[in-house]
Formats: sequence, C-alpha cells, structure tokens
Amino acid sequence: MKEIKCPKCGEVFKVDESGYTAILKQVRDEEFSNEIKEREKQFMLEKENALSINKLQMEKEFSEKLKEKEEEISKLKSNLEQERFVAKNAINELVINKNQEITELQNKLTTFDKDKELEITKLKNEKILSDKEFQLKEKSLIEQYENQLRFKEEEIERYKDFKAKLSTKMIGESLEQHCETEFNRLRATGFQNAYFEKDNNAKSGSKGDYIYKETDSDGEEFISIMFEMKNEADSTSTKKKNEDFFKELNKDRNEKKCEYAILVSMLEPDNELYNTGIVDVSHKYPKMYVIRPQFFIPIITILRNSALHSLEYRKELSLIKTQNIDISNFEAEMNDFKEKFSRNFELASKKFKTAIEEIDKTIDHLQKTKEALLSSENNLRLANNKAEDLNIKKLTKNNPTMKAKFEELNMNKK
Repeated sequence: MKEIKCPKCGEVFKVDESGYTAILKQVRDEEFSNEIKEREKQFMLEKENALSINKLQMEKEFSEKLKEKEEEISKLKSNLEQERFVAKNAINELVINKNQEITELQNKLTTFDKDKELEITKLKNEKILSDKEFQLKEKSLIEQYENQLRFKEEEIERYKDFKAKLSTKMIGESLEQHCETEFNRLRATGFQNAYFEKDNNAKSGSKGDYIYKETDSDGEEFISIMFEMKNEADSTSTKKKNEDFFKELNKDRNEKKCEYAILVSMLEPDNELYNTGIVDVSHKYPKMYVIRPQFFIPIITILRNSALHSLEYRKELSLIKTQNIDISNFEAEMNDFKEKFSRNFELASKKFKTAIEEIDKTIDHLQKTKEALLSSENNLRLANNKAEDLNIKKLTKNNPTMKAKFEELNMNKK
C-alpha cells in the first residue's frame, strides 16, 4: 500500500499498488503534455526569432554584396573609360606617326628619284670615262706588246748573229759561264758549304766540266754531282745527240766518285722530251739526268734536299745500329752474367744443401738431447714429489727408535 498526501487539505490516504501506478501515470502524462506544449511554444518562438535574425543577416549580407558589386561595377566602368581614353590616344598617335612616315617615305621617294637620275648620269659619265680609259690602256698595251715583240725579234736576231759568229768551243764555254754565274749568284745564301769548280784533273784521260759537292755542319759529304755542259751552233753540219755523251759522262762520274751525273744540254732543240723539263735517264745509267740550262739551279736544289733527308735517315740508321750494338753488348754481358751467376748459384746451392744436411743432423742431435733432458726432468719431478710427500710419520713408521727420538725431541722443545 502506498500513502498519498493531498496538497490542498493535507489529508493522507492509502491506495493499492495499481491505483498508485495509475495516479502516477496520470500525473506524468499531464506534466509531459504540458511540458510538450511549453516546449512547442518556446520552439516556435525561437524559430520565429531565428528566422527574423537570419532574414536580417541575409538582408545585411545581400546589401553589403550589392554594395561591393556596385563599387566593382563603378570601378570597372572607370577603368574601361580610362582604357578607352588611352586606346583612343594611342590610335591617334599611331595615325599621326603613320602619316609622318608616309610623308617621309614620299619625300624619300622623291629624293630617291632625283638621286637615281643623278646616279644614272654619273654612271653614264663614268662609263664614258671608263671606255676612254680602256681605249687608252688597250692602245698602250698594243704599243707595249708591239715594242716587246720588236725587242724579242731584235734579241732573236742578235742571238742568231751571236751564235753564227761563235765557234763550237766558244758556245760551250758560254754555257759553262752561264751556269757558273747562276750558281755564284746564289752561292753565298743557298750553298754556303758547297764546292762547285771546274774539273781540271785529266789524269785518267778525260774530265767533266764541273763538280759539285756539299758537306753538312759536321763536315760529312752528303751529295756529289758531275756536270757536263753541251751546246752547238745552228750552222754545225754534224748534229750531236744528248745520248752520245751519256757513256763518257758516266765514266767521268765514276772516276771522280760522284753520286749523280747531269748533262746540261742545248742539243736537240726540237726534241720535246728534253724541252719539257728534267729528264731522268736512270734506265740507261744510274742517277743520270738531262736538263736545259734554266733547270740548272732547280735540279741542284731538288737533289741536295733529297740528299739532306737521306742524310737524316742515314744518321738515324747509324744511331739505331749503334743502339743495336749497345743492345748486343748488353745481351752478351747479360748472358755472361747469367752463366757466372748460374755457376755461382750451383756452388752456393751445393754448399747450401750441405749446410741444410748439417743443420738436420744438428737438429736430430738436439732432439735427442731434448728427449734426454725431458726424461731427466720427469725423474727429477718424481723425486721432488716423493721428497715433498715425505713426513715424520712416514719416517717413524715401523721404526720405534726414530719414533722415540722424535718424541723425545718434541718433549724437550716443550
């Protein structure tokens, strides 16, 4: 049973469990319903307030955004107006510049036309002057050529007359003199160590015309040439050929021990073989050449340069041979050293073997001595152990006399 007190009169009355539960439920349902209504009213009020606040906030934000947009539109309009103004000014300036350029181009075109007319007039005048100069130069060249031609013809006539007046010997001597003059002209600068003289030694029965020899800075001769100069007058009845002198020239070259033989010849003037340059006739006689006088200095230069290169190779070869001799001597000394070393090694090896055998014998003897010493050490160790194990009890055991003596000795000590 449950007791319930009335809130108005204060009377207390009792109700059973089910009644109490029903009353409690009724009270709760009514309070809950009232609370729900209150909360619903409060919620509606808060909702209206929130909607009002939200509406005001949205209106404020919209107003601010609208204001910002209006300011932005105003700013864009201002910028647009300014850009239009700048563009208009730029277009106006561009139009003015273009008009000025058109005016300048028109002025230049007018000036160019005038300059063109002046240039054409100038070119015409220059062409007239050039034609006159060309005519003058042409006339001068013709006159110069005619003078040279006349001079050459006169020189040819003088040369023919000179040849007609000279004997064969004189013609030959004049060719020798020409070659000697050409050589002496370059002797001081190009042939300082050269010998070039007439061959006056006729002990063997014949001689060449000139001998050329040259030595290097060490005084070693590296080239020698026997020269023979041959010429003849146009009126000579018996015409000689260059080949007629090869044998005699080769003989003179060998007798005077010259390396090269060169025939400086004016013979066979119509032979194209000898007129083309230096002719090598080594297929008939070794190191023999036939030349016209204008190739006298060039062939000396060619042969001496070749000989200089050959001299360098000979020196290098000599050096290599010397080095080879040194290598051979070194190898001989090395072989001799090897033989002596081998002999000494054999002797030393034998002695070494004997010494090793003696050492092995000594080691064997020492091993035996070692074993003997080890055996003695073992015996001494056993003796020492026995000595250490010896005491009075062992000494007096089975020996009453010694026992009595030791007991007496101990009594006296006390």
